[in-house]
Amino acid sequence: MSAVVELVHDLAEYERLVHECAMTDDQLRAALFGPAPALFGHVAEVDGEVVGFTLWFLSFSTFRGTHGIYLEDLFVRPDHRASGLGRALLTELAEECVRRGYARLEWSVLDWNDPAIGFYESLGAAPLSEWTMFRLTDGALAALGQGGSPGSPASGSR
Repeated sequence: MSAVVELVHDLAEYERLVHECAMTDDQLRAALFGPAPALFGHVAEVDGEVVGFTLWFLSFSTFRGTHGIYLEDLFVRPDHRASGLGRALLTELAEECVRRGYARLEWSVLDWNDPAIGFYESLGAAPLSEWTMFRLTDGALAALGQGGSPGSPASGSR
């Protein structure tokens, strides 16, 4: 647990979002192994050390009528990149989709992350330029959840 949480914090640093990262071992344990787990994950190990991970959950395509996997995070320590671990982690998720009959494997990538974009495109993944992601968090989420008025300021946090 602690190795993955440490990697999540490393990912936040890489993504320049340290100020938004507050994940704890207890939170991750509850999400993965609580009474109704909705988060799943894989780790990549080298010589018994966890050096990469994926965290993912099920999505659903109403048009295709079946589930998919939404990859929330993929991270491999910089000193283990270009070793095939990222590809192996994504291959495992693609195999999971095929085994379960899922229609999609999707994720988001920061627009400035050219190395990741190049890697994903080398695997045959295509960016969805016609879609814009929206997010409600913090005050905007609370306001809407409490019957807030339209036009409340939105938050852009991860």
